[in-house]
Amino acid sequence: MRPRRRETKPLKRVIEKRPELRTVVVFCEGKNSEPDYINGLKKLPEVAENTALNLELHPEQGVPLTLVQMAVERLEDPEVDECWCIFDVEWPKNHPNLFNARQLALAKGVNLVISNPCFELWLILHHREFAKFATTGEAESMSRKLDGRAGKSIDASAYMPLREQAARRAERLEQRHRQNGTTFPNDNPSSGMHHFLQALGQQKGTRRAAER
Repeated sequence: MRPRRRETKPLKRVIEKRPELRTVVVFCEGKNSEPDYINGLKKLPEVAENTALNLELHPEQGVPLTLVQMAVERLEDPEVDECWCIFDVEWPKNHPNLFNARQLALAKGVNLVISNPCFELWLILHHREFAKFATTGEAESMSRKLDGRAGKSIDASAYMPLREQAARRAERLEQRHRQNGTTFPNDNPSSGMHHFLQALGQQKGTRRAAER
């Protein structure tokens, strides 16, 4: 008697569905250090696996209000989850329309990262504490001395391992200004970049306005 053949079930190919990435669009006024840093963040595995981080620059290095207006338009795209504008206060002469830019962002759901006096203050915090008032020129000069660069472009890979301690230092500056009652735009020195780093770890679909 021939043995009875067992029926075999057809093999099913198991296809893992990749989770949808959260789309975050970043607008910068600078064309060197800020984009270099954002592109460094994009390469981090913990960012790339859950966030599509897109960088958009104004062709003429737009001022803060222009960047926020661009972000408001970009938020109309249903594929975009969050928009962030990264810009400086600048000292001794502040950027024009800073308050208007901040109010528009809050009203329209655009997140802000403001560095005071400039983005280089955030770079300084990767290397050391910094708690005294500084002009833009002073912050830029110190930043170049600390990392040894000749121009405005940075080696983002050298900054990525230091970003957590920079965030802690920025948090301490923020707490000090809060305790002293120092408000924008007089909260020099300060940087809201630590809020942006924290937001990169949030779940998809949390669109909210951040005032930093």
